[in-house]
Amino acid sequence: MGADSGRYRGTEGRISQWLRRRPKPQPEADDAARLELLLAVAEAGMPISPAAHPSGYRCSCERIGCPTPARHPVSFAWQTQSTTDRGQIERWAAGQPLANFITATGMIHDVLDVPLAAGQAALDRLTAAGIDVGPVARSGADRMLFFTATRGTPDDEDEWWPCELDCHPETMDEHPGLRWHCRGSYVLLPPARLPGDLDVHWIRGPENPLPDPLTLLETLTDACAQYADTADESDLDHDSVAWPLSR
Repeated sequence: MGADSGRYRGTEGRISQWLRRRPKPQPEADDAARLELLLAVAEAGMPISPAAHPSGYRCSCERIGCPTPARHPVSFAWQTQSTTDRGQIERWAAGQPLANFITATGMIHDVLDVPLAAGQAALDRLTAAGIDVGPVARSGADRMLFFTATRGTPDDEDEWWPCELDCHPETMDEHPGLRWHCRGSYVLLPPARLPGDLDVHWIRGPENPLPDPLTLLETLTDACAQYADTADESDLDHDSVAWPLSR
């Protein structure tokens, strides 16, 4: 009996150790909260589609040397795939419980993407001045996202307002300061998880109306200029490039 007891205790110990090593399932409450936030974005008119997620300190896409782990869309067809359809979003959320999501910009909304320190300073100034600020998110440890109305989608391409701050997924590394995400670009959407226990979360939620980007632009550019004057070259986010559009 003693030998059997010891054998069973040993087996039980190994099973317990294995169970402790297994990833804990995501609580249902977290799933419901995640879905609620995603649907709130869709209800605000901002189209979304699934993105990669962290796998340890790597990316779930398993691409060797992925330049933006957990920050890029799952599909190369993300622009046409993006939707505000509630049923589709519910299916994605249920079928891909670990997935992050991106929102495609330039259709309903744009995003002014700035270094975190500059964004915090600008948000304080805008709020103190009584300017209506729309949804704002913190992305990881170094960026802040200001969601605005889009500059428009004119039928005549000649009427499109070009801007040197325009940022597309393949050119994000060229804009370490202020990036303007419009047509052909995207941003990672809260709630999102990043490698290293970082995340993307709302500071001001999607229930806030989208402002005209020009009401924020001067304050944001001034804050970015001050940030650039005080930041060391090593502080600038040169490595945060986006997922390339082609392999």
